Amino acid sequence: MSDDAIHIVCPHCDSVNRVPSARPAAEARCGKCHKALFTGHPTPVSTASFDKHVQRDEVPVVVDFWAAWCGPCRAMAPVYEKAAAEFEPSLRFLKVDTEAEPGLASRYGIRGIPTLMVFKGGKPIAQQAGAMNSEMLRAWLRQNARPAMAG
Repeated sequence: MSDDAIHIVCPHCDSVNRVPSARPAAEARCGKCHKALFTGHPTPVSTASFDKHVQRDEVPVVVDFWAAWCGPCRAMAPVYEKAAAEFEPSLRFLKVDTEAEPGLASRYGIRGIPTLMVFKGGKPIAQQAGAMNSEMLRAWLRQNARPAMAG
């Protein structure tokens, strides 16, 4: 049996799953809750689930730091949603509400929202402040999260 597998955190129950590389990740289901590991939607996270995803997911993790009162954040939400549908399972998409999780915003020095960050291996590798349209976001993702993305 091959040990060629990647670890993916379930967006529903936060369990870490081993997904064999030979299997399509888009079809993978959680071994604990049996729900899809990739939903095509960004996952809202708390500090605890954020840390687990960033540290244990073996695909790059894209995080949108936002707040409900922020007009540019609300304007960019559908663009981010569309990107999640397009780029999963090559990337994991998370949303951090900076009002509910101010410690995360402080930890990463978030000064303006929306701010996007890409994490790989638990470390931030790219950051971009300000709303982006679909074309800008796609280009930014391709440039900054390329190592694990197909195409």
